[in-house]
Amino acid sequence: MKVMSRLKSKLSNIILVNLTIYIIGILAISSAYAQDKSADQYFAEAELLYRNFDYELAIPVYSKAIELDPEEVKYHLQRGFCKNITHDFEGAIDDFTAVIKLQPDNGFAYVSRGSALNKLERYDEAMTDFNMAISIDSKDQEAYNNRGFTRKKLGDKKGACEDWNTSKKLGNEEAKIILKNNYCK
Repeated sequence: MKVMSRLKSKLSNIILVNLTIYIIGILAISSAYAQDKSADQYFAEAELLYRNFDYELAIPVYSKAIELDPEEVKYHLQRGFCKNITHDFEGAIDDFTAVIKLQPDNGFAYVSRGSALNKLERYDEAMTDFNMAISIDSKDQEAYNNRGFTRKKLGDKKGACEDWNTSKKLGNEEAKIILKNNYCK
Protein backbone atom coordinates (compact mmCIF):
# COMPACT_ATOMS: atom_id res chain seq x y z
CA MET A 1 0.00 0.00 0.00
CA LYS A 2 2.85 2.37 0.93
CA VAL A 3 4.69 1.43 -2.25
CA MET A 4 1.62 2.25 -4.34
CA SER A 5 1.18 5.55 -2.55
CA ARG A 6 4.82 6.52 -3.16
CA LEU A 7 4.56 5.42 -6.78
CA LYS A 8 1.45 7.59 -7.29
CA SER A 9 3.20 10.52 -5.64
CA LYS A 10 6.30 10.16 -7.86
CA LEU A 11 4.14 9.77 -10.94
CA SER A 12 2.20 12.91 -10.01
CA ASN A 13 5.47 14.80 -9.55
CA ILE A 14 6.78 13.61 -12.92
CA ILE A 15 3.56 14.66 -14.63
CA LEU A 16 3.64 18.04 -12.89
CA VAL A 17 7.28 18.63 -13.88
CA ASN A 18 6.61 17.63 -17.50
CA LEU A 19 3.53 19.83 -17.65
CA THR A 20 5.50 22.76 -16.24
CA ILE A 21 8.28 22.24 -18.80
CA TYR A 22 5.67 22.04 -21.56
CA ILE A 23 3.99 25.30 -20.45
CA ILE A 24 7.35 27.08 -20.15
CA GLY A 25 8.22 25.90 -23.66
CA ILE A 26 4.94 27.18 -25.09
CA LEU A 27 5.45 30.55 -23.38
CA ALA A 28 9.01 30.77 -24.69
CA ILE A 29 7.86 30.00 -28.25
CA SER A 30 5.03 32.56 -28.05
CA SER A 31 7.39 35.18 -26.65
CA ALA A 32 9.90 34.52 -29.44
CA TYR A 33 7.12 34.72 -32.01
CA ALA A 34 5.86 38.01 -30.54
CA GLN A 35 9.34 39.51 -30.83
CA ASP A 36 9.55 38.54 -34.49
CA LYS A 37 6.26 40.14 -35.53
CA SER A 38 6.35 42.91 -38.06
CA ALA A 39 4.59 46.24 -37.72
CA ASP A 40 2.05 45.10 -40.31
CA GLN A 41 1.31 41.96 -38.29
CA TYR A 42 0.67 44.03 -35.18
CA PHE A 43 -1.48 46.36 -37.24
CA ALA A 44 -3.53 43.44 -38.58
CA GLU A 45 -4.07 42.16 -35.02
CA ALA A 46 -5.08 45.63 -33.85
CA GLU A 47 -7.49 45.99 -36.77
CA LEU A 48 -9.18 42.74 -35.80
CA LEU A 49 -9.60 44.03 -32.25
CA TYR A 50 -10.89 47.34 -33.61
CA ARG A 51 -13.45 45.60 -35.82
CA ASN A 52 -14.60 43.64 -32.77
CA PHE A 53 -15.03 46.88 -30.80
CA ASP A 54 -12.15 46.00 -28.44
CA TYR A 55 -10.71 49.52 -28.61
CA GLU A 56 -8.92 49.43 -25.25
CA LEU A 57 -7.16 46.21 -26.26
CA ALA A 58 -6.35 47.52 -29.74
CA ILE A 59 -4.49 50.63 -28.53
CA PRO A 60 -1.37 48.87 -27.16
CA VAL A 61 -1.22 46.65 -30.25
CA TYR A 62 -1.31 49.71 -32.53
CA SER A 63 1.40 51.14 -30.28
CA LYS A 64 3.60 48.10 -31.00
CA ALA A 65 3.15 48.71 -34.73
CA ILE A 66 4.07 52.37 -34.25
CA GLU A 67 7.17 51.43 -32.24
CA LEU A 68 8.34 49.33 -35.18
CA ASP A 69 7.33 51.83 -37.89
CA PRO A 70 6.67 55.34 -36.53
CA GLU A 71 6.40 56.79 -40.06
CA GLU A 72 3.31 54.77 -41.04
CA VAL A 73 0.33 57.13 -41.09
CA LYS A 74 -2.41 54.48 -40.85
CA TYR A 75 -1.06 53.19 -37.54
CA HIS A 76 -1.35 56.64 -35.94
CA LEU A 77 -4.77 57.26 -37.48
CA GLN A 78 -6.28 54.04 -36.22
CA ARG A 79 -4.82 54.39 -32.74
CA GLY A 80 -6.15 57.94 -32.71
CA PHE A 81 -9.64 56.69 -33.56
CA CYS A 82 -9.46 54.16 -30.71
CA LYS A 83 -8.29 56.82 -28.28
CA ASN A 84 -11.08 59.13 -29.41
CA ILE A 85 -13.68 56.38 -28.92
CA THR A 86 -12.32 55.60 -25.45
CA HIS A 87 -12.42 59.32 -24.53
CA ASP A 88 -8.64 59.80 -24.47
CA PHE A 89 -9.04 62.97 -26.50
CA GLU A 90 -5.56 64.33 -25.69
CA GLY A 91 -4.04 61.03 -26.84
CA ALA A 92 -6.15 61.14 -30.00
CA ILE A 93 -4.98 64.69 -30.69
CA ASP A 94 -1.37 63.55 -30.31
CA ASP A 95 -1.90 60.76 -32.85
CA PHE A 96 -3.66 63.00 -35.37
CA THR A 97 -0.91 65.60 -34.91
CA ALA A 98 1.65 62.89 -35.72
CA VAL A 99 -0.25 62.18 -38.94
CA ILE A 100 -0.28 65.88 -39.84
CA LYS A 101 3.48 66.08 -39.28
CA LEU A 102 3.97 63.09 -41.58
CA GLN A 103 1.38 64.23 -44.15
CA PRO A 104 0.61 67.96 -43.87
CA ASP A 105 -2.01 67.69 -46.62
CA ASN A 106 -4.04 64.95 -44.88
CA GLY A 107 -7.41 66.66 -44.52
CA PHE A 108 -8.88 63.65 -42.75
CA ALA A 109 -6.34 64.06 -39.92
CA TYR A 110 -7.33 67.72 -39.53
CA VAL A 111 -11.04 66.80 -39.34
CA SER A 112 -10.29 64.04 -36.83
CA ARG A 113 -8.12 66.26 -34.66
CA GLY A 114 -10.70 69.06 -34.88
CA SER A 115 -13.39 66.66 -33.67
CA ALA A 116 -11.27 65.66 -30.66
CA LEU A 117 -10.56 69.33 -29.94
CA ASN A 118 -14.30 70.02 -30.02
CA LYS A 119 -14.85 67.37 -27.36
CA LEU A 120 -12.36 69.19 -25.15
CA GLU A 121 -14.18 72.48 -25.87
CA ARG A 122 -11.09 73.91 -27.58
CA TYR A 123 -13.26 75.47 -30.26
CA ASP A 124 -10.80 78.01 -31.70
CA GLU A 125 -8.25 75.28 -32.35
CA ALA A 126 -10.97 73.06 -33.80
CA MET A 127 -12.02 75.87 -36.17
CA THR A 128 -8.44 76.17 -37.36
CA ASP A 129 -8.33 72.44 -38.13
CA PHE A 130 -11.69 72.40 -39.94
CA ASN A 131 -10.66 75.46 -41.97
CA MET A 132 -7.42 73.72 -42.89
CA ALA A 133 -9.28 70.56 -43.95
CA ILE A 134 -11.59 72.65 -46.13
CA SER A 135 -8.62 74.47 -47.68
CA ILE A 136 -7.13 71.06 -48.55
CA ASP A 137 -10.44 69.71 -49.91
CA SER A 138 -13.26 72.20 -50.50
CA LYS A 139 -15.70 69.29 -50.91
CA ASP A 140 -15.02 67.70 -47.51
CA GLN A 141 -18.57 67.30 -46.23
CA GLU A 142 -17.41 66.10 -42.82
CA ALA A 143 -15.23 69.19 -42.31
CA TYR A 144 -18.19 71.49 -43.07
CA ASN A 145 -20.51 69.48 -40.86
CA ASN A 146 -18.12 69.49 -37.90
CA ARG A 147 -17.24 73.14 -38.41
CA GLY A 148 -20.98 73.80 -38.18
CA PHE A 149 -21.02 72.30 -34.68
CA THR A 150 -18.01 74.40 -33.71
CA ARG A 151 -19.61 77.57 -35.02
CA LYS A 152 -22.78 76.75 -33.12
CA LYS A 153 -20.76 76.35 -29.89
CA LEU A 154 -19.06 79.69 -30.60
CA GLY A 155 -22.49 81.35 -30.98
CA ASP A 156 -22.34 81.77 -34.77
CA LYS A 157 -25.72 80.31 -35.75
CA LYS A 158 -25.65 81.83 -39.25
CA GLY A 159 -22.19 80.38 -39.96
CA ALA A 160 -23.22 77.01 -38.53
CA CYS A 161 -26.27 76.88 -40.80
CA GLU A 162 -24.18 77.84 -43.84
CA ASP A 163 -21.76 75.00 -43.07
CA TRP A 164 -24.57 72.47 -42.55
CA ASN A 165 -26.22 73.55 -45.81
CA THR A 166 -22.91 73.12 -47.65
CA SER A 167 -22.39 69.75 -45.99
CA LYS A 168 -25.90 68.69 -46.95
CA LYS A 169 -25.32 69.74 -50.59
CA LEU A 170 -22.18 67.59 -50.55
CA GLY A 171 -24.26 64.60 -49.38
CA ASN A 172 -23.77 64.50 -45.61
CA GLU A 173 -26.71 62.64 -44.02
CA GLU A 174 -26.15 64.08 -40.55
CA ALA A 175 -26.37 67.63 -41.92
CA LYS A 176 -29.65 66.70 -43.61
CA ILE A 177 -31.06 65.58 -40.25
CA ILE A 178 -29.84 68.71 -38.47
CA LEU A 179 -31.47 70.93 -41.10
CA LYS A 180 -34.63 68.81 -41.15
CA ASN A 181 -34.98 69.36 -37.40
CA ASN A 182 -35.28 73.09 -38.17
CA TYR A 183 -32.26 74.28 -36.22
CA CYS A 184 -31.58 76.87 -38.93
CA LYS A 185 -35.09 78.32 -39.28
